[in-house]
Amino acid sequence: MNHGNGYRRLGRTHEHRKAMFANMAGSLIEHEQIRTTLPKAKEMRRIIDRLVTLAKRGDLSARRLAAAQLKQDQHVAKLFSVLGPRYKDRQGGYCRVLKAGFRYGDMAPMAVIELVDRDPEAKGAADRARLAAEEAAD
Repeated sequence: MNHGNGYRRLGRTHEHRKAMFANMAGSLIEHEQIRTTLPKAKEMRRIIDRLVTLAKRGDLSARRLAAAQLKQDQHVAKLFSVLGPRYKDRQGGYCRVLKAGFRYGDMAPMAVIELVDRDPEAKGAADRARLAAEEAAD
């Protein structure tokens, strides 16, 4: 029977999968676009849609539920201050998965997962700010 097969296991334990998706969700919230394998991207879509729905609610309970899934407070802050208001009028479908060929080493199907109506300046903004701060300190 095929009962209870509601998600992809991706060849990992529950703890490893939970940590991996927490890291990937944080990266997607920070950069608004990441590149990963196609099965991970398809599974990540479910997780990020739930987090954005929590951000649209915006109350304390939703913030605590999101903080329980994400590892860093800065990701929770961006989720609720930037992404929640951005998608307030949208009824779902907050991210898209685009196929991006195959990885050279093992021919794994690759994909780009990005937020709809994303800010193109968000990708790499933290690195640019860090480099500017290092140059200012010198």
